[in-house]
Amino acid sequence: MKKILITGGAGYIGSHIAEILIKKRYKVFIIDNLSTGFKRLINKKAKFFKIDLKDGKKIRNLILKHSIDSIIHLAALLDVNESQKKPKRYFQNNVIGTKNLLLASLNSTVKNFIFSSTAAVYKDGIFKVKESSPTQPKSNYGKGKLKSEKLIKSFFKNTNINYAILRYFNVCGTSKSNNFGQINSYDLLFKNLAINSLKKIPFINIYGNNYKTKDGTCIRDFIHVSDLVDIHYKTLKKINAENKSILMNCGYGSGKSVLEVVKAFQTITKKKIKINFKSRRKADLSQIIANNSKLKKFLRWSPRFNNLSDMVKSSVQWEKKLR
Repeated sequence: MKKILITGGAGYIGSHIAEILIKKRYKVFIIDNLSTGFKRLINKKAKFFKIDLKDGKKIRNLILKHSIDSIIHLAALLDVNESQKKPKRYFQNNVIGTKNLLLASLNSTVKNFIFSSTAAVYKDGIFKVKESSPTQPKSNYGKGKLKSEKLIKSFFKNTNINYAILRYFNVCGTSKSNNFGQINSYDLLFKNLAINSLKKIPFINIYGNNYKTKDGTCIRDFIHVSDLVDIHYKTLKKINAENKSILMNCGYGSGKSVLEVVKAFQTITKKKIKINFKSRRKADLSQIIANNSKLKKFLRWSPRFNNLSDMVKSSVQWEKKLR
């Protein structure tokens, strides 16, 4: 297992994964259409190809030419709220794009396939979700990810390809090197707070303050990107060594409310942040955290960056670097 293809490798998470794999001396190949990725995030030691997932033939040729043995599939449109306005675009890009990649992988050199899914596939109102919890996505983004999960299971059912479906919870923070971080905002809480904390008069929009939670705002399981990258690396090694396939939640198993995160930013930056309460958004889940017992057992994994203050500090440092 030496040649790894990362789709969406010019993005936030993909660039982190590339950095770690290259340090571990893997040969990393990146494809990205740069619609939401950035050239500045592409690792210089990786081989980059500007390819869209619509072009299955080009992808297959790349896989065969370079004898790719593992794929980490991250490429996707990610804005949950935008997906409500542009359902066809999200279906074409995220679902059909995944299908093209799967077709390109069959009867090739590919042995392992890791897919970035999401907690947005779960039914609202469960709070602490297991992998076996009911799935009923509220957003078109979540619906597309769930369809992609089913395609992966179906395509690889009677093959020798191992797969891991990783359901991400809310990813935040910046790589330890501070070389790679979030550039797109997608109306993400940490990103918006980091941007606004550097303004003279910081403010934040909070969507809904009447949820049935401890302070009325949504609760999320925020996971540091460095821990998420570690999960990818260890999962890839494990499924390759043991010829196993698995679906796992990727979160810490504890939640923070939106207001708690705002207060943490105020503490770190020593600035008062004006809060504008807005009406709820239809696609938002009220509260969701991961039951991560399966993840911990499978990888014998424990987090290293599970600290809200550190997540906030790294987000602010990255934002300063972008200026």
